[in-house]
Amino acid sequence: MPAAYHPVSCEFHDVLEALATTRRRTQIRFNGSDGLPQQRDAVIQDVFSREGAEYIVISSGETLRLDQLVAVDGAQAAQAAR
Repeated sequence: MPAAYHPVSCEFHDVLEALATTRRRTQIRFNGSDGLPQQRDAVIQDVFSREGAEYIVISSGETLRLDQLVAVDGAQAAQAAR
């Protein structure tokens, strides 16, 4: 069973949406499913929600949950205020 989803801030979500719209290659840093830091230089192809969590699809073919992201295009990920 996957861990509970922790929403990202609206500001960070806006950065992801803007990058998906412009289709610009960007640096994406995230924690892999093993918890280890990873990095990709890729294009964000889609931002979507499914079953209570939000995701991005990147040009490498990977789908990442937004709460796995550490930084995208230099913008630090931040959890939404609760």
